[in-house]
Amino acid sequence: MRAGRSNRIGVDIGGTFTDLVLIDAEGRLFHNKTASTPAAPEQAVLDGIRAIIAQTDLDFADIDEIVHGTTVGSNTLLQKVGARTGLITTRGFRDVLEIGRLRTPGMFDLQWSKPEPLVARRHRLEVTERIAFDGSIILPLDEDELVTVTRDLVDEGIESIALCFLNSYRNPVHEQRAGQVLSEAFPDLRVTTSVSVLPEAKEYERTSTTVVNAYVAPVLGKYLTRLEEGIAGLGINAPLLVGNSNGALASSETARSKPVFFISSGRAAGVVGGGRLGQALDLPDLVVFDMGGTTASASLVQNGELSRVSEYEFRAGISTPSRFIKAGGYMMSVPTVDVAEVGSGAGSIAHLDSAGLIKVGPISAGADPGPVCYDMGGTRPTVTDANLVLGYLPASIAGGARQLSVDKAREAIAGTLGEALQLDAVEAAFGVREVTNANMARAIRAVTVERGVDPRDFTLAAIGGSGPVHAASIAELLSIKRLLIPASPGVFTAMGMLAGDVERYYIAPFAGELETLDATALRELTGRLRQQATETLRAEGIADDCIECITEINLHFRGQEMTLAVPFDEPFDPAVVRGQFLDMYQSIYSYSSSDSIEAVSIRLTGRGLLPGKLDFRKISADRPEVAEPKSRRDVYFGRDSGWVSTPVYARPTAPRSLEGPAILEAADSTVVIPPAATARLDPQLNLHIELA
Repeated sequence: MRAGRSNRIGVDIGGTFTDLVLIDAEGRLFHNKTASTPAAPEQAVLDGIRAIIAQTDLDFADIDEIVHGTTVGSNTLLQKVGARTGLITTRGFRDVLEIGRLRTPGMFDLQWSKPEPLVARRHRLEVTERIAFDGSIILPLDEDELVTVTRDLVDEGIESIALCFLNSYRNPVHEQRAGQVLSEAFPDLRVTTSVSVLPEAKEYERTSTTVVNAYVAPVLGKYLTRLEEGIAGLGINAPLLVGNSNGALASSETARSKPVFFISSGRAAGVVGGGRLGQALDLPDLVVFDMGGTTASASLVQNGELSRVSEYEFRAGISTPSRFIKAGGYMMSVPTVDVAEVGSGAGSIAHLDSAGLIKVGPISAGADPGPVCYDMGGTRPTVTDANLVLGYLPASIAGGARQLSVDKAREAIAGTLGEALQLDAVEAAFGVREVTNANMARAIRAVTVERGVDPRDFTLAAIGGSGPVHAASIAELLSIKRLLIPASPGVFTAMGMLAGDVERYYIAPFAGELETLDATALRELTGRLRQQATETLRAEGIADDCIECITEINLHFRGQEMTLAVPFDEPFDPAVVRGQFLDMYQSIYSYSSSDSIEAVSIRLTGRGLLPGKLDFRKISADRPEVAEPKSRRDVYFGRDSGWVSTPVYARPTAPRSLEGPAILEAADSTVVIPPAATARLDPQLNLHIELA
């Protein structure tokens, strides 16, 4: 049973580095950063496991569990490198995927272009079948026609099929039979039925979610197979759990079959870790800001609760699960942590647009060739190059694994940006940093100001390899005064994986007016879902006393399309649920209605509580004697301050309290404390910064 597992490794793959954290039976933490290998992401994971085991007195056979967050799914969508996918649907509904919601993300943006569907129209085919709104069969499924159209798709090189029939959520018989027929006729074809992913009303959302699943599944499946084979080759006989978009964990088998639940795998784990750290430090209100090599993201923890939504769109530029901005990307109706993300990371390339203005991202130099200062063949300046020129970064990072060349960075910035803008390298580098900070502040506003929340009431928790380098500057833009830098911010997302629980999600249609719902039918439905969740978690080694189930009912006012998920307990009390729905609606939309309230579906989350998960209150925090600054260097703190001689400390030996300016360096990240700021270390070595 999982209660006996104590040596656990958390892994997070980033665009530049792959981060690993190991927690042993005594609560000791070890961490490692290994250069990512984009062509074969599993290789960096295996290299990192070897390196982190070497830091301990453990053998490979002593590892009990590996939890993993991966960007394979999101990169597959971003780079459009998924499987060649086809869609088979009910006759007359071929274009649901392209029609979408008949909306644009910006009402007055005349230059907006609709995202190209993941399935080309010639690969979206129809078959004869029809299920009525009440689940009755109008036209039976034409199985011969189904095989014929599928053979046409296979002949064109289609590898994966999405099946999405009208009203199949009411009666799945046609879809399930179609999946069986295709699996028998085309055993090498990957088939995804919508009822296995999202048995819920709303044709576009269900179709889009199913298509994303079919598009990503072969790529993620092959990756996980290679990774598991590599782990076994090291001599590790331990289960692999994968982080999902909701910040929880699931088996690798679940990730293979339902990859749409794992698209935002990595970024959600950092928020979960931030929430758990906030609970341990009695800081219930946090903005969790994560800046890695490719992207930067922000999410809200309010009153100790993570902000979550039941759908989101993956898009280029800024990606956010906004309830108000729709149609900008690929819709996935799955539980997810409410995260806003922008393509401005440490490896993002700085360039000039057609108007001669500095732009940063979304293209990243990644790990290969990486920023110019890596001296690995990169020629285009990045955010890392700018920070190095300005004095924020040391001569080497990742514990000395990567040496940085300030001369090459300065030359690239001066030649690519400075000459065109008639600026020297320092001024151009500071311009890159300012643009980057503005982009990241935009992500934070998306989850605070645009949600009616004042960011000044929150503490900014900065994680990621580059989050603490930019956190103070971004906080100043948003008038945030308090910052929290965890003890190991550069590998904090991997730590967040170790703080998560196992979860499974189930949904079933249940329509009717709230006040007249059949309580007996509702109790029977939730009972079936609860039994299904319990049996699944038991099969994965979760003890009965570690299983809990959370039930929610999706409600809306009559005539509305969108719903809100309201939690409820047994016995079901319509009056209590009505009050909760009205309060939730009011808090989100700032008004309510007297219209009748309708139920749409029931959602159940089965959660397996892992006894060995990371507890931030119990982390061992051994610390050497405090040392004097190991060096000083000039750091450019802006046009007003200019270059300032700044003490540089090794973070493990930094004073318990200090005043800025100061630089704290560690193997996983660098912390920048600006002039006039004060900082203190708590007993677990988390850094608390107060800005002037």
